[in-house]
Amino acid sequence: MTNQTSGTAARTFPEGFLLGAATASYQIEGGAHEGGRGPSIWDTFSRTPGKVVAGDTGDVACDHFHRWEADVDLMADLGLQAYRFSIAWPRVQPTGTGDFNEEGIAFYSNLIDRLLDKGITPMITLYHWDLPQALDDKGGWLSRDTIDAFVVYATRMVEEFGDRVRHWVTFNEPWVSSAVGYGAGAHAPGHADDVEALISAHHLLLSHGRAYRAMKAITSEIEVGLVNNCHTPRPWDPSNPKDREAAAYIDALANTMWHQPFIDGTYPEVLKPGTAHLTDWSFVHEGDLEEMHGAVDWFGINYYASHLVRHNPRKGEAVSGVATLADGHKAGANSPWPGDEEIEFMPPVGQLTAMGWNIDPGAFHAHILKIHRETGKPIVITENGSAWDDVVDGDGRVRDTGRIDYFHGHLNAVLDALEEGADVRGYMAWSLMDNFEWAQGYAKRFGIVRVDYDTLERRWKDSAYWYQEVLRTRAIPAVDAALAETPPRTS
Repeated sequence: MTNQTSGTAARTFPEGFLLGAATASYQIEGGAHEGGRGPSIWDTFSRTPGKVVAGDTGDVACDHFHRWEADVDLMADLGLQAYRFSIAWPRVQPTGTGDFNEEGIAFYSNLIDRLLDKGITPMITLYHWDLPQALDDKGGWLSRDTIDAFVVYATRMVEEFGDRVRHWVTFNEPWVSSAVGYGAGAHAPGHADDVEALISAHHLLLSHGRAYRAMKAITSEIEVGLVNNCHTPRPWDPSNPKDREAAAYIDALANTMWHQPFIDGTYPEVLKPGTAHLTDWSFVHEGDLEEMHGAVDWFGINYYASHLVRHNPRKGEAVSGVATLADGHKAGANSPWPGDEEIEFMPPVGQLTAMGWNIDPGAFHAHILKIHRETGKPIVITENGSAWDDVVDGDGRVRDTGRIDYFHGHLNAVLDALEEGADVRGYMAWSLMDNFEWAQGYAKRFGIVRVDYDTLERRWKDSAYWYQEVLRTRAIPAVDAALAETPPRTS
């Protein structure tokens, strides 16, 4: 891996490479009871005692619903070339079926127009976890009816916005929706069942396949991708074949099952024997995999940290510590990994972020090459970032040097992968601004722009100024670039 330091020549991104930032609807919008929006599973989950730190909810969040114009101006000031955001399904179709909400559609239409006016390329995510509660009441992602509802929703959004938006994502991190929402119970809807994790995973993948074909039937000008969060599991002892098998099994659950069906119409071979004591996979119907095969234009990678795993037949007696996973919950009871009874996640090694996640740009580089090698499809880095215990200093600055170092190492990993032949076409920093961090509430900050949750004031952190330099020059500057005279900047 290249390790750039001050005084070396800046490394540049190729022409056409999109540099931007990302957010998600429930995490920033607020306006939970306005504009005709219906309730989502995260409205329900966040109100369930004990599920979210401090009982926080997304009712107000960053108030982007009311401040979207100023927020787009902020993006333009930063110099974003692209902005990845998600549509809140219950804002445009309150119950997930039936009538659409024109006021909600207008909100996103106006947002898209303002982005385009500012020269910012919009990238839409259709589903970033906020399922309409009315659909969950009917079975959620355990029901095939939800697949049909998603296709109708996805089709309508392309009819509305497909003339202005080229880049589309069906699902953000479906592994989290299924494994953490239905398997571990740590995210909405809060179930804790191994088989439900697998059923919902299959239905999410099938939803993508069917929606892809319906969306492309409307216009062939759009490009439709699927975004997964990677776990890059590595064997604790590479010389131990059992540890290697454990890492390979987690890799199949976390990574390969989310792209292999679209590449060759199959699931990884290790999954059925690994889960045979749980299910016979009869939820996979005849023809399902054929519907998935070929139904993708590109893959998105969300990357934060790497993981070490080992085989441990006495895991229940383990006293080695409990690893914090990159989905924000802790390994242990109510595991998100069906069939992992003898697999243990080990404590992370090295410097850790405020989430307790390790910093490993080498694993990021390796994963980009893995997806390139196994899929042959274009790649966009759709999320990459880190949380730190940011502090506003007496002079008004937020000196988040840890975040700058993180971006520096990981952007260099992207360029390394590009130089080795990976077809990477964009990078979206996570996140544009601090926001509702799911089960962590407002306790963790990932933004390059700080949000004061009392006043909703936006304040540029040092990382915002540093990333502005990346955007301006399309290169990776030294870690201390453009920071010496950084003034406090708020809006």
